[in-house]
Amino acid sequence: MFIDEATITLKSGDGGDGCVSFRREKYAPLGGPDGGDGGDGGSVTLRADANLATLVDFRYKSRIEAGRGSHGRGKGLTGAGGEDAVVRLPPGTVVRGEGGRVIADLVEAGQEIVLLKGGRGGRGNARFAKPTDQAPRRADRGRPGREQVVRLELKLLADAGLVGLPNAGKSTLLSRLSAAHPKIADYPFTTLQPNLGIVRFGDYDSFVLADLPGLIEGAHDGRGLGIRFLRHVERTRVLLFTIDAAGEDPEAAFDALREELHQYEASLLDKPFAIAYTKADLLGPAAGSFEPPVRVDAPSFLISSVSGHRLPELVTWLGGEVLRARTACRTPETRAPEG
Repeated sequence: MFIDEATITLKSGDGGDGCVSFRREKYAPLGGPDGGDGGDGGSVTLRADANLATLVDFRYKSRIEAGRGSHGRGKGLTGAGGEDAVVRLPPGTVVRGEGGRVIADLVEAGQEIVLLKGGRGGRGNARFAKPTDQAPRRADRGRPGREQVVRLELKLLADAGLVGLPNAGKSTLLSRLSAAHPKIADYPFTTLQPNLGIVRFGDYDSFVLADLPGLIEGAHDGRGLGIRFLRHVERTRVLLFTIDAAGEDPEAAFDALREELHQYEASLLDKPFAIAYTKADLLGPAAGSFEPPVRVDAPSFLISSVSGHRLPELVTWLGGEVLRARTACRTPETRAPEG
């Protein structure tokens, strides 16, 4: 089950109370105060875990609490600290707080952030002893932990994403290029959740290809899967627009897809892209004289996922663009010399 949104309540642990105690032993009549401090409460830490791919763990567990600190005891014994709560999230998770404010963006595996510190333990009465008050009968209560409601949004970390209208052949293409097994049928909206596949090219290289649910007009306003789909496009390095070559108006389909991306986030159109005209096998003899109906400065491929027509060329192009995008991300920015 693919779950990419969740709302959970997090709470750090309360600090333990300090202790009021006096040393009472047979040969120490003036032993004085020996109340220990309370232990600190546990903190809440968010950590990106490469072994996770969805937020399904939070479907039935919507509240996570760290352990509270133990109370101080006599003989100067400090209470044990509360156990920290480590919330493991899939890489690519955005954590939002009140008003949609971004608290954390966990992109890389192993990345972590301490979101809520545990409450401090209270001081025992031994802390308050002084020459003018050698038998204090006061101690601090532990500080309460903090509580916060956060919203988790998973944005898939894919190298390339398939963008197309419903029933454009995206799932079939993914199943042909990788070992993924998405649901395939001859009716629209068979893909209700993103699917990932690893595509190998060259001798040792590979990239992650995402088959994303089909766009419809008004998706940026929430129609269909709307923003739930578009959110996953943000992190892809390369886009592949899939257009049904046998459809009624391929140019209108391409314009509709571009418009939805622009309305959601204009910067998505700055990503490198190509157009794959799918279902070439349905064109019959006309496939030999096919002219791309969309005139843009980008590569176009007339492909067939059934026969495999031009799929190697498509994979080579996608792989090359992904490698270039990866290199660009690793290249440090250079600053112009001052003065």
